[in-house]
Amino acid sequence: MAFAENPLAETNPLTGRFRSFAHVQTPSAGRTLARWAAGLGLLVLLAGFLPWTQNIRSTGSLTTLRPQDRPQTVPSTIAGRIERWRVREGQRVRKGDTLVDIAEVKEKYFDPQLVQRTGEQLNAKIGSLGENRQKDLALQSQQVALRQSLRVSLDKARNKVEQSRLKVNSDQADLRAAQNDFTIAERQQERQEALYKQGLKSLTELEQRRLKFQESTAKLQSAQNKLDASLQELTNSQLELASLNAEYQDKLAKSESDRRSVTAYQFDTEGQIAKMRNELANLSIRSGYYQITAPQDGYVVRALKEGLGEIVKEGEPILTVMPIAPMLAAELYVKPMDIPLLSVGRKVRLQFDGWPALVFSGWPGTSFGTFGGVVAVIDNIDSQGQYRVLVTPDPEQEAWPPPLRVGSGVYGWALLDDVPIWYELWRQVNGFPPNFVGKPAKAKATYGKPDKGGKAEASAEEEEAK
Repeated sequence: MAFAENPLAETNPLTGRFRSFAHVQTPSAGRTLARWAAGLGLLVLLAGFLPWTQNIRSTGSLTTLRPQDRPQTVPSTIAGRIERWRVREGQRVRKGDTLVDIAEVKEKYFDPQLVQRTGEQLNAKIGSLGENRQKDLALQSQQVALRQSLRVSLDKARNKVEQSRLKVNSDQADLRAAQNDFTIAERQQERQEALYKQGLKSLTELEQRRLKFQESTAKLQSAQNKLDASLQELTNSQLELASLNAEYQDKLAKSESDRRSVTAYQFDTEGQIAKMRNELANLSIRSGYYQITAPQDGYVVRALKEGLGEIVKEGEPILTVMPIAPMLAAELYVKPMDIPLLSVGRKVRLQFDGWPALVFSGWPGTSFGTFGGVVAVIDNIDSQGQYRVLVTPDPEQEAWPPPLRVGSGVYGWALLDDVPIWYELWRQVNGFPPNFVGKPAKAKATYGKPDKGGKAEASAEEEEAK
């Protein structure tokens, strides 16, 4: 068998000493493998200098940015019995649509005309208050009349006292005149007695003088009696004047007491009227709670009570409503060691469950099926060892898929600094945190449309300020 000559035999000094080397052929596969290994090593070395975007990875679920967009349970304001269902699960409802009819279960409200009869009671009480006010006015008029009568009676009594005093003065003058007549008659009788004893006067003249003396004595006694009677009449008129004031004061006090009672009754009645008005208003409002209505536009998601005739308590949820067109946001949870690297306005890439994607976390520009987001809210307190972050759609990127629903899973990574691949590998091996970068530029566009009140949703800058 002939061997091909080795082309290295001429250049290899061993071929001169060993003849066997001239007949040995070096395989080409080894050289090829070495070339490939060197090329791959050079490629890996060059790839180590390629840029790599550091990121913070986290998982979570879809929620809404506004609390009113989240699924809400519709409770029963009052206790009642389910009488009729007006919706089914999955049905779209508008704000104010009746969802469930309930009936009363408390015997206090069984009367179907309770509101009307309570109104009648209120009207009767108001009429009673009006009549009582008229009585108060009558008592006031009575007091005015009593005071006027008191003034007239006092004037009359004072006049009577003055009249009695004048009569006393007159009787005193009559008494003094009678006393003078008596003194004169007494002296004349003594002189007549002396003259009769001397025989100068007859017995007849003496008896006439005695008769005149008796008449003077009678007049004196009569004048004294009249004076005593006048004094007694003056005393009586003075007592009557004093008792008249006390009598009218008693009548005025009694009238004032009646008026105070009427006023107290008025206040009590006004309190009862206010209470009845409150009760009537509560009954009127309660009658509107027999129909449980939708708080906003949405879809009936789930009925928490089933069947007819089931009893529900006050504040017990009956069904769940999902609002229409909620303002979606990704709810992500970040470790405490990564939270200082995040700030409001930071860019985030998101991958949603059920949406095909090819993800290169270090090269977000080459990923497929991911969507952009912006950090809108960062909680100030942790939740079970992690911090909650709300991410809203990036207005500068593509819109999120319309089929997304609240509660579906989401995977996200917040984009940080661009570093070489070798540095990222070195950081990962040593367990160092990513590079801290400054705050991103403020978002130019606000997320969301104006609400019904005409006010736009808060921008990322406003959220950061909060």
